[in-house]
Amino acid sequence: MDYLEKNSKSWDEKVEDENGCTVPVSSEEVENARSGKWDIIMTPNKPVPKNWFPEIMNGEKVLVIGGGGQQGPILSAAGADVTVFDLSRKQLAQDEFVAKRDNLQIRTIHGNCQDLSAFADEQFDLIVHLVGCWIDSYEPAWREAYRVLKKGGAMLAVGVNPIEFIFDLEKMEAGELVVRHKIPYSDLTSLTGEERDRITAKDGVAFGHTLHDLIQGQIDAGFLIAGFYEDNGDGTILDNYIDMYFATKAIKL
Repeated sequence: MDYLEKNSKSWDEKVEDENGCTVPVSSEEVENARSGKWDIIMTPNKPVPKNWFPEIMNGEKVLVIGGGGQQGPILSAAGADVTVFDLSRKQLAQDEFVAKRDNLQIRTIHGNCQDLSAFADEQFDLIVHLVGCWIDSYEPAWREAYRVLKKGGAMLAVGVNPIEFIFDLEKMEAGELVVRHKIPYSDLTSLTGEERDRITAKDGVAFGHTLHDLIQGQIDAGFLIAGFYEDNGDGTILDNYIDMYFATKAIKL
């Protein structure tokens, strides 16, 4: 299975279904950002701390890895020079829609975040990395992000706690926690063929990475972890027990 192609099509379908991660921001939110009243959300509910960003956006070059017409347009309206990069063309189309509607300058590029060869070394001041569990390996993603980020720049990244992936997915969605899988997890190898076809047809191909790969992997790439928070809103029974999402701020020294 070409999981990248499958995930691209899956996110295209999520746009058509108006999944919450694909619904563009409103013109009112864009106007508020223009006047300095803004925030962005990377995890389900909590805004990213304002001190994770430059005090004033004044042409900073920002790479948003993950389209959908949400984070990119807000940062553009706040004053940043924004490029949005995504595997889903329809997600990128959401950013293009907002840019046209609200007269924003946003560049969109289609591709896989494990290969940022479209960009030169040290091109960006800030990276907003929204990929989560949709790639099979983070090592090349962190390495590429480090390469294209300027020295002193920051990468803000979202992660999914691997605990989510130790449970049988369909039983968990039914409200029953049954431990089944080892971490690292992959829809491609951790499921039976019939399960894989059924689950990935609905949601795309997901991977449960170790905390070592998600956090130490950034450090191994050369980053210094300078911020961390967790957030709830997984949408399953796990919400009653643990925050399943987290975000990190990492600095390129």
